[in-house]
Parts: sequence; structure tokens; C-alpha cells
Amino acid sequence: MRFLFRPPAAEAGGLLALPWAQPLEDWDEKLLLTVPQRGISRHVVRFVASEGRVYALKEIAESLARHEYAVLGELEREGMPSVSVLGLCVDRPDDQQAILVTRYLDHSMSYRYLFSSPRGEHSADRLVDTLVELLVRLHLSGTFWGDCSLSNTLFRLDAGSLAAYLVDAETVERHPQLSAGQRTYDVDLARERIGGELMDLEAGGLLPSDIDPIQVADSVPERYAALWDEVTREEFFRLDEQRYRVAERLRRLNDLGFDVGEVELVTSESGARLRVDIRVAEIGQSRRELFKLTGLEVQEGQARRLLNDLRSFRAYLEQRDGAPVPETTAGHLWRNEVYDPVVAAVPPDLLGVLAPAELFHEVLVHRWFLSENAGRDVGTTAALRSYLATVLPDREASESGFADDDFE
Repeated sequence: MRFLFRPPAAEAGGLLALPWAQPLEDWDEKLLLTVPQRGISRHVVRFVASEGRVYALKEIAESLARHEYAVLGELEREGMPSVSVLGLCVDRPDDQQAILVTRYLDHSMSYRYLFSSPRGEHSADRLVDTLVELLVRLHLSGTFWGDCSLSNTLFRLDAGSLAAYLVDAETVERHPQLSAGQRTYDVDLARERIGGELMDLEAGGLLPSDIDPIQVADSVPERYAALWDEVTREEFFRLDEQRYRVAERLRRLNDLGFDVGEVELVTSESGARLRVDIRVAEIGQSRRELFKLTGLEVQEGQARRLLNDLRSFRAYLEQRDGAPVPETTAGHLWRNEVYDPVVAAVPPDLLGVLAPAELFHEVLVHRWFLSENAGRDVGTTAALRSYLATVLPDREASESGFADDDFE
């Protein structure tokens, strides 16, 4: 047998003792990890834990494994939203298929798991819009998916919204630029697959009765076309409008989750033409700023929400002390006096339900509701006590009520 791991992969050593010579479906259950949030796969997929990390192992033909290994590596280097590949095992005894190893995407969920949640907060429209955004981002980077579906996507909460990540890259093709025909073909495939998946949910009693699977699926091309036009179109306007129109367009793109790489403005006597170059990698301005100030590594939406609270805390410090407070000082104090105490206050048996940054975001939202009802700012400490007593236990109970075989 041969193992191929992508550096840095120091954790790979802990996986070498696994029984790679045996068929994956025959591995001892004691070696495996149950992941209720997992999705359905047409291949044999198992999960294992090593040195505090979780890995997904998929048994597929060696040619497909090598292709997916290379493609996922490229996407990861470019910062695209996809799972992270660790390595593969080939030349297994008795002409067995290869095993592709990817790092489990922490706090991610399959579409079936989201719809199975008794909290019912995730609509079909919301999931499809998130998937369409991922498809547009991939197409802008010259990536043809070839198998876009809800099943081949994982979703993660990001400050109350959802972020989508590509999981299955067996059919992915990379090009300098996609033609309109390639994009249309990908969108049509997505429409067909999403329709089938929603009908499957309907048959299982998981889809709300007011949702028409065919209607939602048929809306995919329209949703895609609207977003593609929004992020790629050129705009024309009068010279006296250019200042606010440019700012308006950039703000709109940022609100949609896209960073701007370059702005080209060509003026003439008749007006101005605006062309915006989208930075297609996973957005990260707020993430980088929060990391610089606090050392926290979170998702972009979470970073924006946490930065807002940090800035409010800085304003409070300056008002209290009657003197300016440097950003770095405010970041250090906010981390030590606000964020860390909130995360540390969560009882051990409730940890793991949410990512710490998402939990902190929910406490902030809860504080806002309590303050609205009270007509004053109740403060983070009071909001945390209320959240731990009334919100988190219900969430933990609902999230833990699923077995892995619900999704096989």
C-alpha cells in the first residue's frame, strides 16, 4: 500500500495505524465515529477521530481519488469554500479501491440534517440561495462542478446565516474561464438534482407542506442568473452620479458576500462605465481584521458581528475613561473581559453544539431581544445567564436527538 499526504499533515501519523488493508465497510465500529450531521453518499464513507480531529474516509476508484485529491488541493490553496483534503491511500490489497481522506468541516451540516431539525429555521429558499452563491463563486473562478446538488454540499451557520462548502469534487473541471454553455449546463444539472432531493425530503415528511419541490427547483436558473448579473454586469451612469453609484455598487456586492478585487471606471463626455472585478476566493477582510485584533479565527459573518461588538466595547471604554483607546488595546480587553468569559461560562455538557463564535453571536442576539423588551441595555452578563437557562438547553436537546442511521 502507498499513502500520499498533503503537507502540512503532521496529524496524518495518527491515522497510519488504521486497518487500511481491510474494506472500509468492514472496519471495526470501535474505530469509527458517528456523525449525525453527515449527508448521504453513493460511496462507502466512514468517519474517524485522531488527536482531537475528525476525518472523512471515502472509498472510490483510484483515478477519481487522485483527481479529487488534486482538485480539492487547488481549491483550498485558492481559498475557495470546500472541504480540506489530507491525503489518500492507494495500491490496497486485492485490487481494492483507493481511500480519499478529507478533514471534517467542523460544525457543518447536511441539508437533510438541517431539514430534520425540529427548530425548523432553515427554509428551502434559504438553502438554495446559499448553494447558488457557491455555484456563482465557483464559476467566477473557472470551476465547472458537474454535479452540483444539496447532497454534495455542506452548510455551516455563520452569524445566523448559512455558508455553503463543496464536498464532492469527482466531476470538477478547472478552466481559465467558463463559457456560457458550461455555466448553463451546470445550472441545469443543479436544478434537476435539487428537485429530486427536495422531492425525497417531501416523501420522507421532512419538507413543509407549503413548499413545492418542482417550483423551488425551477427557480434555480432564475436565482443564478440574477446573482450572476449582479456580480458581473457593467454599469453606466452620469458623471455627477459616479461617487455615490460606485459606493452603492460596492456595498451591494459586499452585502452579497463578495469581495472586490479591482474597480475600473472609464469616463467620457456621455457618462461613466463601471466594471468591477470580483475576488472569488472565500471572503476574509473582517476575518483578518478580527484575527489581528484578538487572535480569533472565525467565519466572515461571525467576524463582522464580533467586530461590531468590539467597536461598541471600545466606544464604551473611551466614554468611561475619557480618553482614546487604541484598537489593539480594545481588542485585547474585549477578548479577555467579554468574549472569553462568555465562552467559558458554557457548561461542559453543552459544549460542541455550536462553534464558540456562533454561540457568542447568539448571546448578542439574545441580549438585543432582552434589551428591546426591557427598554434598556440589559448587558452581556445578564443576557448570558438568560441564554444559558432558556435557549441553549433546548438547542442542545434538539441537536442531539438524531441517530446516524436516520441519514443512511
